[in-house]
Amino acid sequence: MTSSSSRLLHAGYSLLGNLRNNSAGFMRASHEIISNDLYTQQMRTFIQMRTSLKVVDNSGAKRVMCIQALKGKKGARLGDTIVCSVKEAQAGGKVKKGEVHYGVVVRAAMPRGRCDGSEVKFDDNAVVLINKQGEPIGTRVMGPVPHELRRKKHLKILSLAQHIV
Repeated sequence: MTSSSSRLLHAGYSLLGNLRNNSAGFMRASHEIISNDLYTQQMRTFIQMRTSLKVVDNSGAKRVMCIQALKGKKGARLGDTIVCSVKEAQAGGKVKKGEVHYGVVVRAAMPRGRCDGSEVKFDDNAVVLINKQGEPIGTRVMGPVPHELRRKKHLKILSLAQHIV
């Protein structure tokens, strides 16, 4: 090796033209991008206590908060029944603010696997309010509803829905 190439290697340069320093800078920059994306990305989890949900029927409630998931320790998923408290309600509706009702999760942001290998997930968390007998309080269900509710025996909700996915 010549003395000029040994000086370049000693100073931190490679013979291929600063490749070593560029790769280290690239790795550091890509690591920062990945870590920033993880902070900005929303985590999709179960519907658990204190989760705010949108009400998609015409019972009079707009937003509810989950008090308890009736099945499972982790939380509720698509088609599960929850106990919820009404946080926002329309004037003159069937339900009032502060009341406690049962609800069926009809849309969840957490992915749910299907038998054919596909997954279904929605942009929001939504619920349909039901009474103690399991019948919907409202008479219409807005937006898409997954057909997994058929296995959970919520056929009345499926019959009221505008669109079944």
